[in-house]
Parts: sequence; C-alpha cells; structure tokens
Amino acid sequence: MTETYYAGVYWGRRQESAEDCARRAELFFRLLAECHPSYARWYEQQDSEAAEVPLQLAPTREFFVRLFEKEEYRSDGGGFRFGAWTGHEAQDQGGMVLIFCGAHAEGASNHLVLYFPEESPGSERMLTLPVLTGVMRAMALAWEPEWGVIVSGDFRDNISEEGSAGSFMGWVTYFSRERGELPGLPVRVEPVEDKGMLVLLTPERLSGGNPEHLALGRRVQALLAERGLLREVGER
Repeated sequence: MTETYYAGVYWGRRQESAEDCARRAELFFRLLAECHPSYARWYEQQDSEAAEVPLQLAPTREFFVRLFEKEEYRSDGGGFRFGAWTGHEAQDQGGMVLIFCGAHAEGASNHLVLYFPEESPGSERMLTLPVLTGVMRAMALAWEPEWGVIVSGDFRDNISEEGSAGSFMGWVTYFSRERGELPGLPVRVEPVEDKGMLVLLTPERLSGGNPEHLALGRRVQALLAERGLLREVGER
C-alpha cells in the first residue's frame, strides 16, 4: 500500500474577518507557488463531478473577500471554509488544499491541510525536504498557526495513539514561539523568521515502516513532551 503524506497547520479559536482571512489566503498561495511549479495554478474545488470545466481561481485578496462573503463558504463557528486543487487528474501530480479559518465559537477548529501526490513521479518530485520546508514556511508565515506537521498517515499512527493535532512529531514539525522554547534536539532545527521553529527529523523521506525513523521520532517526541511542547492545539 502506498504511504500517503499531508501537510497541516492548526490553531485555536481566532476571530478574523473575511478581509483578514482573504489577506492570509493571498499570501499563502503566493508563497506556495514559489515552492513547486505544480502549485502555480489552482482551481476551485467543486461539489459536483458533473462540472464540465474546472473553475480556475485568481488567488488574490479581492477574490477571497468576494468568496468569503458568500453564505456557502461560511463555516460553523463564524469562520470560512474553502477548497482548491491543482487541476491534475492523475494521482502522481499536484494536490488539494482545504482551508478553515476565522472560526471563534467554543470548540471551533481552524486549520489548513494540503495533500501531496500519492504516486510516482509526482511524489518523488514533491516529497523532498526543500519543497516541504518551503510549504511549511508558507503555511506558517501566512496563517501564523500554533503548530504544524508534514507526515504520512502511517508514521503518525505508529508514533501516536491519539494522533491529535499538536501532540506528535512528523517529518517536518512547526512550533510557534508562543507554544514555548525548544530544548536542544539531536536533529536539524530552523527558524521561520520571527514566527517559530521547524524541526526536521530526517533529510531522506520519513517512513512509518522504518524502525530507525520511528525510534528517532519517539526520542525527539519524548524530549519535547518533557518540556510541555507536545499538547493538543488550543490547550494552555
């Protein structure tokens, strides 16, 4: 079975207007386009498979303001939701992104998830550390999340019983500065401007079937848990 990967960033309740979310979305898509050519063109995700022509979007602030003002793009908790894909029919190219932002009701969850190609050659081209760190930086700079991760479902399930956002390590893991200061770690760590830090477990592709990767992940996870840095998003 193919090991599938995703990138996700998560933050708690944050009341933001359509204008605020539109500004963040514009910055996110602009930075994402710099990470890989497949992210240069996006189409609005459509509910009906019968739609003949994909609706290409212009990811500008003005576009998103108009979009978020429509009732169909409003989510529970007072925020906004939006989905887009790169228009590549084959599983070996492109990807899909889902955005939930601006929600502020009790129990509301704000997050953004980007799904990577499942098959070669797309997965080989995109699942590299330079592309992935660029993706996570784009997410962190645009959305200012509390925590983020790039990981496969297999690795997440093997390293964490709950798999709750904020509570486990991935291939690339982001910690905002507000979440706490990182201790010394036996892996590579990089700053994301003044927003937070990236923890990079391995230079090669991380796999949930690799015992060495799992052992390293558990070791780093234990060090961060001791400092209270691994906790469910929204907890203080």
